[in-house]
Amino acid sequence: MRWTLYFCLLAAATFGFADDPTYGISSNPGAVNITVGTGALGRRLKIPESSGVRLGGFWMCDGNPVLSGTDKKQFTGNNLLILDLSIDLNQAMHWKGGYFGTEFLQFNGQATNVDAGCAQGFNSITGDPPLNRSELYQLWILQKFCDDKFSIRIGKTAPIYHFNNVSKPVPTENAVVFIPSVSGLIFTPLFVNTTLLGAIGGYYNSVYGVVATMAPIKEAYINVGVFDGNLAKGVQTGLKGPHFNGYYFSIMEVGYGWASAKPGIAAIGGWYQSGRLKNAGQVQTGTGGFYFFGSQALWIKESHTVSQGNLSGFVQFGWNNSRTLPMNLYIGGGLSGFALIPKRPNDSFGMGIAWSRLNRHIFERHSELMLQAYYQMAITNAVFFEPVLSYIPNPGIDANHSNVCAITARLTVLF
Repeated sequence: MRWTLYFCLLAAATFGFADDPTYGISSNPGAVNITVGTGALGRRLKIPESSGVRLGGFWMCDGNPVLSGTDKKQFTGNNLLILDLSIDLNQAMHWKGGYFGTEFLQFNGQATNVDAGCAQGFNSITGDPPLNRSELYQLWILQKFCDDKFSIRIGKTAPIYHFNNVSKPVPTENAVVFIPSVSGLIFTPLFVNTTLLGAIGGYYNSVYGVVATMAPIKEAYINVGVFDGNLAKGVQTGLKGPHFNGYYFSIMEVGYGWASAKPGIAAIGGWYQSGRLKNAGQVQTGTGGFYFFGSQALWIKESHTVSQGNLSGFVQFGWNNSRTLPMNLYIGGGLSGFALIPKRPNDSFGMGIAWSRLNRHIFERHSELMLQAYYQMAITNAVFFEPVLSYIPNPGIDANHSNVCAITARLTVLF
């Protein structure tokens, strides 16, 4: 952990000033973006853009004191580093429509959510053990066809990039209506609808598989994916190679985005997990579900500058028929404001709510509710500081915990 912290402090000092401004970012770029960072690392190493090679990444760390609701006050900390290499194969070797990407992930953390008794996860940076891991996070090749109307990505990746990604940027062709990330909330349901927890691969348990994307028109898309489904068996797929043993995760999503005066996006999807699943004394052969999400700019502040202020919102819904996954029903939503603070055009703030019905075979409580509010402060174009307040009145992991209140202080450095 020491070398990671040293490297990242050096990166903050060296690469902390990006060439291009960033107007609000996801609270965990590693769970949202195929390529992360600004590419400043490659530019500092004098890698010419004409080569098609991009080298970047990000580092984040946070501290999480639990103020109330537990037997004793808790404090946990987490540290995440992702290094990203991507190559435009057309520029590099005249391979038309070809792209290559790989990422290395280093995580050193603690059981932040478990200590607070939170089943849904108020902090998305930490997940299942082992909580100290070095892994090949991504390794994929992408081929585009028919003027980018059809593409196939094969390799190790995180399906939540492509599916159920409510935090993806709202589509717009107007430079002054720019919403790069729908929300800066840090809770897990923003990145993984809780009805998919334990089934879909994602941060930091990426999986091997294939994704096909069809975009017959610019506003609409269809994503279809098939992946290694051993995460549902409890395998830490981020640390393992591919398995071909009858456990597969299949998913399809149809979405439509509109780039109007108030841009937005909406999508619906369905999924199926194969194999014999066991948990808490329950056995089930195969399970599935469906989900919906949507986001839109709700209000636009009149301005002629690039940092035009706006208020955006999102909604989420999910259901599954599983007897072995931790949650069966999910409803969530949130509001975020961008560039609304005078003389702070790159800052954002917002709030969100997440409610899940818990699996009665696993948890004592019927459901868990979570409320969260954040303020994301841009220190420079590539360094962000984010204080977050989380409140969970009825934590699901420990029925003896009630009215848990936690504060998170997170620093993110893009490079």
